[in-house]
Amino acid sequence: MQSFAQKDYRAEGGLRLVADIAGPAGAPLVVLLHGGGQTRHSWAGAMGLLVGAGYRVISFDARGHGDSDWSPEGHYDLPSRARDLQVILAEEDRAASDRPTALVGASMGGMTSFYGVGKGLLHSIRGLVLVDIVLRPAEAGVRKIQSFMQGHTDGFATLEAAADAVAAYNPQRPRPRDISGLMKNLRRRDDGRLHWHWDTRMLEPSTNPDTPDWSDQLIAVSHGVTVPTLLIRGDQSDIVDDQGVSELKRLVPQTQVLDVAGAGHMVAGDRNDAFNAGVLAFLAEHMPAR
Repeated sequence: MQSFAQKDYRAEGGLRLVADIAGPAGAPLVVLLHGGGQTRHSWAGAMGLLVGAGYRVISFDARGHGDSDWSPEGHYDLPSRARDLQVILAEEDRAASDRPTALVGASMGGMTSFYGVGKGLLHSIRGLVLVDIVLRPAEAGVRKIQSFMQGHTDGFATLEAAADAVAAYNPQRPRPRDISGLMKNLRRRDDGRLHWHWDTRMLEPSTNPDTPDWSDQLIAVSHGVTVPTLLIRGDQSDIVDDQGVSELKRLVPQTQVLDVAGAGHMVAGDRNDAFNAGVLAFLAEHMPAR
């Protein structure tokens, strides 16, 4: 089993971002960005495989998630998240200047990566992998995710109850026999109950009526995304529909699409084998490790 080192980065305002890092120090870099409501641990399988293939890999908890700090001001917009990624890459660039880098982002992490690349905040990017996310996600799927993340505000009495909630949200995925890994997403509070460890303020609409929504912001910077791009879509996804794929390919014409059979929105968890194979093939073509 691969050994991961933990490292802390400091984003704007001193916000602490916690990451796992592994792989050869001078190797091409792959940064893994999890989706909303997840943590860096959701990439454990992919991270080990990428390190084994010769890559340097960073997987970090986004602000408001896992072991990273919650924003005191509730700043969870795309620019803030993209600047967090910029901080991490800038520090890594000091260790290995102009190191070729690929970004692999699921859902929220994919939007963060896309925005950072399109806005010109990130350098030395050789490839962008969007995991079941497009510029305009299907509204029904977005509402389902938001409902899950905003639910269970009173927490859970047991770990089994939390696992029941996950199984109800994603019924097509077999329930694991060992549910202990779910504790990485939970914290026991003073009330003695287990609560999801993410800041629900990230789901609140902006108080500024002039702030464009995430889709509008992504579309506005899409002309700046000129690097090789791969969309990995679950064929049972309720987030990515054909219209969203068509729009992405129109605005970012170099986009390749990999449909993963038997996978929903959580592609890497539903079909880790097919997901890993697709990522490795893309990286081998555009950013080989050896």
